[in-house]
Amino acid sequence: MVDIKKILCPVDFSETSRFALRYAIDFARVFDAELEIFHVIFDETQIVAFYLPQVTFQNFDKELEEAAKKEMDKLIDDFSALNEIKYSTKFAKGTPFLEIINEAKENKFDMIVIGTHGRSGLEHVLFGSTAEKVVRKSPCPVFSVRLKEHKFVMP
Repeated sequence: MVDIKKILCPVDFSETSRFALRYAIDFARVFDAELEIFHVIFDETQIVAFYLPQVTFQNFDKELEEAAKKEMDKLIDDFSALNEIKYSTKFAKGTPFLEIINEAKENKFDMIVIGTHGRSGLEHVLFGSTAEKVVRKSPCPVFSVRLKEHKFVMP
């Protein structure tokens, strides 16, 4: 049997990532694994500064971080099942798929549980798919979850 002791669950606070978190919690419970809930603050300041060089970003970063921490606190409050497992939260700043891959490699995670929005067409071309990039580059197995497509029943 595969030994799963560390699970990484990236969240963007969407309904899809909340759905994926339910799976991550269940996997952590079944395998008695540690769960890290990981949020990447997308560094949009580089893009905006390129187009609007006159805009200052002194407080912008701080406001993004504070908003992310508030959302994480709400997320944790909504999942009472977290009290039954070992978990931690962590934040990073950068490009989501790169930060997720780096976190998985650096901290030797055994599994990533990630939600996928299932974008297609122009939206997929413009925004890409973080989950797809994570699946392709991950150093460990990735369990991707689409919102309410199929409910997986834990043994």
